[in-house]
Amino acid sequence: QRQLVESGGGLVQAGGSLRLSCAASGSIFSIYLMGWYRQAPGKLRELVARITSGGNTNYVDSVKDRFTISRDNAKNTVYLQMNSLKPEDTAVYYCNANHGLNNYWGQGTQVTVSS
Repeated sequence: QRQLVESGGGLVQAGGSLRLSCAASGSIFSIYLMGWYRQAPGKLRELVARITSGGNTNYVDSVKDRFTISRDNAKNTVYLQMNSLKPEDTAVYYCNANHGLNNYWGQGTQVTVSS
């Protein structure tokens, strides 16, 4: 059973930065499509960014040019660097790993941006 453990969330003022990490257990991490999702109170969970096994990335429009997703396959870890944070980025952020029918979620980490 693959496990994903997120860390790095917290409280930050608008304009600040945070880096989220997601450590994955198990082997063959490198073949998984990795993603970061977020869910704000009263809203649906949305995709923020994802990165393929080959390193291709895509982002939701609201975070383009502010967030960067990356992965270190040697450490089985995916990162989300978040800069120029806004109050509307406040949410629980979840890590996701997907390969075919295999889909895994982390427990989530809270990010709160104060104005």
